[in-house]
Amino acid sequence: MLEIEQVVKTYGDKGVRAVDDLSFAVEDGQIFGFVGPNGAGKTTTIKMIAGLLRPDQGTIRIDGVDNQKNSLEAKRRMSYVPDNPDLFEKIKGQEYLKFMGDVYGVSQSERQERGEALIRRFEMEEALASPIASYSHGMKQKIALIGALLHDPKLFVLDEPMVGLDPKASFELKQIMREMCGRGHAVFFSTHVLEVAEKICDRIGIIHHGRLIALGTMAEIRAQVGGDESLEQIFLELTE
Repeated sequence: MLEIEQVVKTYGDKGVRAVDDLSFAVEDGQIFGFVGPNGAGKTTTIKMIAGLLRPDQGTIRIDGVDNQKNSLEAKRRMSYVPDNPDLFEKIKGQEYLKFMGDVYGVSQSERQERGEALIRRFEMEEALASPIASYSHGMKQKIALIGALLHDPKLFVLDEPMVGLDPKASFELKQIMREMCGRGHAVFFSTHVLEVAEKICDRIGIIHHGRLIALGTMAEIRAQVGGDESLEQIFLELTE
């Protein structure tokens, strides 16, 4: 569902490599957790997957589509929710969802069925008639998630998705992730909450100074370091 091959991204006059020869794949039906310290290259990688940044070298394919050569088709197959979504705050929640449905060409029947189910799950029924400017951070995160899920993306990309969500919304999001993967879709997300990554991810990648330093299931990562520690302990050992 997602293939990243030898991707490089540099910044500044000195050519500092924020992402350095990064290669990995996310298979259909997988939840993939992407973890690393601040400044490790997580958000840069996610923005390149979403098509917001161009890699200096390398290839990114979404469901087999090169996101540089055919960016519109690649974006049709995915959704991206940043950690702090920039939304059209002067419009109402229901207007935002209509806009998102129009952007992705979602039929009226799909909008009604899928949209209403998501609105109920995230408990946003009463907020839809209010301007987004009046929403709390958590409510903005919820409306962004609903909008991103309206077209049932094959690849769901999230940057720190649990930030600002209440426990009920976090639970529902994790359930939705697993349901998507049950249909053969895939989820790629970054997080600093290592307990969440350890519990729900099928595979995990640890990035440090722009390079992938560990990759695999928890069992495979434990075998790489030769112990039985938690992901938090492994993370601290590898990134010290």
